[in-house]
Amino acid sequence: MRFQKPLIEARLVQRYKRFLADMVLADGTTVTAHCANPGAMLGLNAPGSRVLLSTSDSKTRKLPYSWELVEAELPGGPQWVGINTLRPNALVEEAFHAGALAPLAGYTGLRPEVAYGTASRVDFLATGEGLPPCHVEVKNCHLMRQAGLAEFPDCKAARSARHMVELANVVASGGRAMLIVVVQMRAEVFDVARDIDPAFDRAFRAAREAGVEVHAYRCRITPEEVVIADAIPVMGPG
Repeated sequence: MRFQKPLIEARLVQRYKRFLADMVLADGTTVTAHCANPGAMLGLNAPGSRVLLSTSDSKTRKLPYSWELVEAELPGGPQWVGINTLRPNALVEEAFHAGALAPLAGYTGLRPEVAYGTASRVDFLATGEGLPPCHVEVKNCHLMRQAGLAEFPDCKAARSARHMVELANVVASGGRAMLIVVVQMRAEVFDVARDIDPAFDRAFRAAREAGVEVHAYRCRITPEEVVIADAIPVMGPG
């Protein structure tokens, strides 16, 4: 996924009210950017951090700037990290149509936001001739507390835990269900941050034991693009 326009460099002043962040542009102007991330963003919101912003020409948007990337000092060294949680679904869709998601080989259709379970909508429903429909849930990951180890979640994630239960119910009913974790940084392995949210960990483990497939993909990130690169191992049973 290439950014439509060159990103604008800035420095982070502060993130507040979860979805807002004050930035200082290169010319010294202070702007408020939309931060499309409901999580804690542990290790990614240090004041003074170098960030990259996208811009929108929409006249209906209150905030024309959106926070896309941050150059974070992570274990193992600094790297660009994608913080926009609206991107992973588009990245998965792009990779699917490029034939880059091996677990979905043979599927030809990918319908977004399909109702299922108890008042839920799955991110995608994959379909293909002669193949069972596959419910696909997508999660964004950008937490790294140990070099090379990507973790999710970075805060309490009750909604995500509910999604795991719904996916497990799909499998229990004879269907196929899958979680794809999009790691918007360089990492070598994925695991659940069970100390941050034990409830999600329990739901995640129960879903895997029930037969929900879990796949993690790391991204290649540059100031010009974010692209799903390759799969990384998922720790734990299943």
